[in-house]
Amino acid sequence: MVVGIGIIDIYIAESRSLKDKRAVLRSVLKRTKNKFNISIAEIEEHDNWKMGRIGFSAVGNDRSFVNSKVDKVIQFIEHLNLAEVINSKIEISNVSEVMDGYAYE
Repeated sequence: MVVGIGIIDIYIAESRSLKDKRAVLRSVLKRTKNKFNISIAEIEEHDNWKMGRIGFSAVGNDRSFVNSKVDKVIQFIEHLNLAEVINSKIEISNVSEVMDGYAYE
């Protein structure tokens, strides 16, 4: 199993309050989740009304597919033009199919 995670820092220039920020984030998160069927959420910067940090993950069985999907998610969020992506980081990990202490029943 291959797991891809991404962390994106965004700047919301038009935001004047936490309410404005949450509206933008809600739109970004919902549209991204609907398009890519991934887990995605705001993970930090909850009280900063100009900045946000988004975390997301994708799982698959092919490393190149997961890497491509993570890259496409970042590009999609950039092209939404709802917020400026100021930083992003990804990590792709292989997880062993045989986990210690786990047995199929």
